[in-house]
Amino acid sequence: MKVLGIDSSTLTIGVAILDGDRVIAEARHDARGRTNDLLVTIDRLCREVSLAPAAIEAVAIGAGPGSFTGLRIGMATAKGIAFAAKVPLWAVSSLAALAHDAPTTDGVIVSVLDARKGEVFCGCFDGRALPISEERVLAPEAVAAFVQGVVGDRAVSYVGDGITAYPAVFSHLADLWYVTTPSGVAVARLALAGARVDVTTGGAPTYIRPSEAEVKYPDGVPGAIPRKP
Repeated sequence: MKVLGIDSSTLTIGVAILDGDRVIAEARHDARGRTNDLLVTIDRLCREVSLAPAAIEAVAIGAGPGSFTGLRIGMATAKGIAFAAKVPLWAVSSLAALAHDAPTTDGVIVSVLDARKGEVFCGCFDGRALPISEERVLAPEAVAAFVQGVVGDRAVSYVGDGITAYPAVFSHLADLWYVTTPSGVAVARLALAGARVDVTTGGAPTYIRPSEAEVKYPDGVPGAIPRKP
């Protein structure tokens, strides 16, 4: 089964095409100032492996948490491709995709992504990238207590870009930390192994926290169409 995997939850966009478990094409690129490159990258990968868009049998998207703008672009792009190709769209956690790419499956894998504004997105997973905690948005200084409360005395490894964003807080964990961002390969593999629920119609990104617009304008943006009661 040919699956297109996409993750745009961070500043590094990941795209991959899998045929079953086999990776036939993969790319990553810096998303800063290049949001239109997502479709360009997908088209290039399809051309590289001589794969017609109609041959894609499913689309998998990393639904977040992560960058609000990146998540919206990724979800909209994935939905557009799924609608056009008449194939299912499957959504997985971007933090779970991080855990899937961890270099070890021993103990608990803690995914930590930079959430900006002095916070990180955090979730704990087992060696199969299955969640053992709710995903949270936390101050970096609160991660240690959160992880301790979840894992107790079990061995822990970390994955994500949190240590890059907050080195002063996490540098003592450097030997246990694998710095990366979610890959299209991990998204596709998790989706294939999951429940395969089609979210083409009702799927939405997982933001965890309110957007800046929601915080500034809880009653709706001035001049916009009023919210329904």
